[in-house]
Amino acid sequence: MKDGKFITLGIESSCDETAVSITADGRQVLSNIISSQIDVHKVFGGVVPEIAARHHLEQINGVLDEAMREANITFAEVDLIGATEGPGLIGAVLVGLSTAKALALALGKPLTGVHHIKGHISAAYLENADLTPPFLALILSGGHTDLIDVRSYQNLRVIGRTRDDAIGEAFDKVARVLGLGYPGGPKIDALAPSGTSGKVSFKRVMLEKDSLDFSFSGIKTGVLNYVNTEKQAGRLFNTADVAAEFEASVTDVIVAKTLSALSLTGYDKLVVGGGVASNSLIRQQFAQECALRGIALYIPSPVFCTDNAAMIACAAYYDHLAGKTDSLDLDAKATLEL
Repeated sequence: MKDGKFITLGIESSCDETAVSITADGRQVLSNIISSQIDVHKVFGGVVPEIAARHHLEQINGVLDEAMREANITFAEVDLIGATEGPGLIGAVLVGLSTAKALALALGKPLTGVHHIKGHISAAYLENADLTPPFLALILSGGHTDLIDVRSYQNLRVIGRTRDDAIGEAFDKVARVLGLGYPGGPKIDALAPSGTSGKVSFKRVMLEKDSLDFSFSGIKTGVLNYVNTEKQAGRLFNTADVAAEFEASVTDVIVAKTLSALSLTGYDKLVVGGGVASNSLIRQQFAQECALRGIALYIPSPVFCTDNAAMIACAAYYDHLAGKTDSLDLDAKATLEL
């Protein structure tokens, strides 16, 4: 405890960000330190799992020290250790989880493993004191595209998910086809406003009637086929127009399906999280559609959309309140059902 508040130390290392955060009473962020590996992986056009794990090992202690200094707390004042247990790159998850277990053992503190997607949902709590379940959550990231019925802090049910590529993966692959580089999401977000959607046409894949699932492999293939056809014919094409149409097509799909899910559940609150929730058009379209329908929209600031440890600390806090305490034989998991 510090000043009568419950202190949680959170660790996140599921992909290519090494992150440690300290929170008070779950939602007050005292520090949130992130060491990104983007510059390391961009030369490969994507994350290399073995290199990611190695960099987590190199960075974790320094990030931990900085988080403790910024929060101005001692280890004795920490009440709970929380860390991502999965899903994610197994070697990467192991680094953060092993660090958390070592701290829990050395300090005699309880340990709580956190589902990474529950962390992304919890990111919305950090800046919104009024937000409580139930609500609908849409998680858009490099590995996930999920519609989740959040009935309570602990009762979560996936009601729609991608059947192939996640939306972030589609952004990365399309950016690679267009020669924009990695990471694809920010590159397309920056280029698309200078183009015009509709000058090129890509299909909005809605799947079968009433389905809340997603599919992005078709749009990825559509962009690849268009670019290859134009190049083989010796025709010039406007890369910005392609980026704009791709961005518009996936945004149309996720907005339409999310509105259907809201109607189905009857909720008047929507949380949108994950790295792709930083996209300008996605944020704009959800803001417009929710305002028209009287839906309260919660989208975290970009720093809390991408992988960070504050969201993990917050999720760990609510898991702990519900009685979830893990033993030191807790394993890292590459896949993990919500």
